[in-house]
Amino acid sequence: MPLALATTTPGEPEIFASLQGEGPSAGKPCAFVRLSRCNLACTWCDTAYTWRFEGDERPHRDGVAYARAANQVTLGEDEVAARIAVLGKPRLVVTGGEPLLQAPALARMLALLPGMAIEIETNGTVAPPPALDALVQQYNVSPKLAHSGNPGELALIPERLRHWAAERRAAFKFVIAAPVDVEEVLMLANTYALPHERIWLMAEGTDSATLTARESWLAQLCLAHNLTLSKRLHIELYGDTRGT
Repeated sequence: MPLALATTTPGEPEIFASLQGEGPSAGKPCAFVRLSRCNLACTWCDTAYTWRFEGDERPHRDGVAYARAANQVTLGEDEVAARIAVLGKPRLVVTGGEPLLQAPALARMLALLPGMAIEIETNGTVAPPPALDALVQQYNVSPKLAHSGNPGELALIPERLRHWAAERRAAFKFVIAAPVDVEEVLMLANTYALPHERIWLMAEGTDSATLTARESWLAQLCLAHNLTLSKRLHIELYGDTRGT
């Protein structure tokens, strides 16, 4: 069964090698595969080309509707695995979109890559099935706060948050645009027993100037609440571009 992938250019799947830019693995050399489709719609999403196709009326601050044919490609599991393997990296980051929407096909593809450390980036709303879960070394769970524009009942599911809190392979990565967002993180941490040592706070922004300005106050809040600051290293190195 094929996987639906995002594209770098029409017809070319977004499979590439780079340094991980965010969270606990920041700076590590990795292979990346970006899958298409998402069950949420963040108004500030910097990969809206993975889900906001023509006819999708979910709001986004840019208001751009992408042509599906140019921005989504389907490939067989074996071909995806072969393209990843040839990059020669020890670690694979599966990102999106929301990768767990394609969990069965993803599990079969990952089984073709023995020896690679597998890291999955997820919004935390979808439970990984056992066949996939057995192959994963790290989950980067990014629950979406109120400023994302998603209804809380869709984005912050109590059962799922409790599951991830108890999952030692899960690191929590929260996107922060204003100090009030940190207050929401602290409330969630208290409500669902999210360990502070597994929480990363990352400024929202797709250019270095915005990130630097927000990190100036976010760093102080991380220090005050014993939370970890995450940079967006790939933005600083390459800008807001696909395939980086």
